[in-house]
Amino acid sequence: MTLSKKGIGKSLGPGIILAAACIGGSHLMSSTTAGARFGFALIGLILLTNLFKYPFLLVGTRFTAVTGLSLLEGFKARNPLYLPLYLIVGLVTGTLTIAAVSFVTALLLTNIPIFSAFPPMDLAIGVLVVSGMILLLGQYQALDRISKVLVFILSVLTSFAFLSLIHRGAIGSIDINLLNSTPSPWKLDNLAFLIPLMGWMPGPVELCVWPSLWMFSKSQETKYVAKQEEAEFDFNLGYSITVITALLFVSLGAFTMYGSGEAMMSGSGVSFAQNLIHLYTESIGDWARWIIIPASIAAMFSTTLTCLDAYPRSISAIQGLLQQTDRGINSSSSESRRLRLWIVLHICASLAGLLVARSGGVTVKDFVFGAMTGSFLSAPIFAWMAMDTLNSPLVGRQYHFGPLMKSLCWLGLFFLGGFSILFIAHTFFGLGVAR
Repeated sequence: MTLSKKGIGKSLGPGIILAAACIGGSHLMSSTTAGARFGFALIGLILLTNLFKYPFLLVGTRFTAVTGLSLLEGFKARNPLYLPLYLIVGLVTGTLTIAAVSFVTALLLTNIPIFSAFPPMDLAIGVLVVSGMILLLGQYQALDRISKVLVFILSVLTSFAFLSLIHRGAIGSIDINLLNSTPSPWKLDNLAFLIPLMGWMPGPVELCVWPSLWMFSKSQETKYVAKQEEAEFDFNLGYSITVITALLFVSLGAFTMYGSGEAMMSGSGVSFAQNLIHLYTESIGDWARWIIIPASIAAMFSTTLTCLDAYPRSISAIQGLLQQTDRGINSSSSESRRLRLWIVLHICASLAGLLVARSGGVTVKDFVFGAMTGSFLSAPIFAWMAMDTLNSPLVGRQYHFGPLMKSLCWLGLFFLGGFSILFIAHTFFGLGVAR
């Protein structure tokens, strides 16, 4: 089957929204820090992580396109444990992730003069409220359009900053070794950084459910059901944007901050945002402030907005499926009301999480990296669920993954599981720790 412009135009959306969700903490914080600390040495690991997660994140798009069911419906039909497990992890990680990304967005807003006098906590509340109002009033249509605009702005500004650096050249000496650097990233002590980097690179594996649910809303909006090739084109476009943007942020970090990665992530609160912008402007020039600030805010606000839609949408869908009241695809007024309720509940829970974190003296690095680490450690579970559901009798054999993709899935499971075991052994059992 050949792709048509009309079909692509009516199908384009869920994959771009997925890109908006992914291009946030993993890119702005982890990818930039990776370049600043280790030059280009972690590019291989970043590409491998994106490669190994690709088939699992693709599952939701393919499953829905070929079956007409959401991936959550597939989970329920495939194994009675899958849906409750996704619900439990989703409730915990959703609150933590939404709180983390909204707080980082608020920190970046302090670089704008009109917001600089406000406490970050107040700004975080404002970010959550604004995001919530957009979703409650505009629903999927607003999410779709705003995400496309933000991803476009982010891509253009980041590319412009990268090309400006290429033209000017690296600031100081830089290690261009693609396998190692000084210092070397390949030490067990660096797992505390590598695991979060991979956890949200390009995003948590549980995101495989999100495009599946967004496809129904897109179809309801356009009155068009995307064919498999059209849906996967949309997904692949969004995924390509996330990979390219990650490499751009690594390069920006390497070119402008090599040797200063620890300084960028030092301190807490406003200091992170100030360090990030200061290191860019000091290296490129003060004019870069009006590129880096909008790009970073676009990255984090798009992530906040999409996460505030996707986690409640997933939980609302699971509730409908478990109670057997509906399919959880937001096709009725009762489902829409339930989704709005879950959005409000997630805003309240995230605000409570922020207040608890502040009272406990948790830094922005601890907050975000904690969410990233949790996402990575749960990744093998969701990866297995996704692979097992797509390659089950629920899906026609012609739509199952072929030998290459199946091999990639198994390699991905070993990759994610192996690093998870290594991290647990090092963190909790002292593997590799000098005594």
